[in-house]
Amino acid sequence: MIDHSDANTWYGTTIVAVRKGDKVVLAGDGQVTLGATVIKHTARKVRRLGKGDVVAGFAGATADAFTLFERLEAKLEQYPGQLTRACVELAKDWRTDRYLRRLEAMMIVADAGVTLVLTGTGDVLEPEGGVTGIGSGGMYALAAARALMATDLDAETVARRAMKIAADICVYTNENVVVETLDART
Repeated sequence: MIDHSDANTWYGTTIVAVRKGDKVVLAGDGQVTLGATVIKHTARKVRRLGKGDVVAGFAGATADAFTLFERLEAKLEQYPGQLTRACVELAKDWRTDRYLRRLEAMMIVADAGVTLVLTGTGDVLEPEGGVTGIGSGGMYALAAARALMATDLDAETVARRAMKIAADICVYTNENVVVETLDART
């Protein structure tokens, strides 16, 4: 568990991915905190990568996340249309490169066919059940999304409601949500 008492460390984010029907949705809140102080309410932690056919969200240190986004985009150029391969190659670099090993972030990435969670320990995980979450409120959003998947709600509504529930529980998550949606293969 993360110790949020260090006033010199930036914390807080919730990212949730929902794959349902013909859509995959990534949603992320906008709150950035330094210790117990909210520094920003409108950060954009979810974005499109590559040619717009990949969406990604990050939790962790912002500069580290941007470094990882850039590295992933380079891997996507090297392995076009192969998100899993690009992510595995990034994970190898992240785990073995002396500079990258120090990066503190997690990512959720998705394209039309697959959703993956990437970590600095070399993990490239495909979640079960069409949902996953990362960040300080990630497990709250994940639990909410799993419960909502059994309803008739579409992917975006599930993601938005899950983010609302996470924001109601996690003090490091707010309701300023950015959503990116892709058409997905069923």
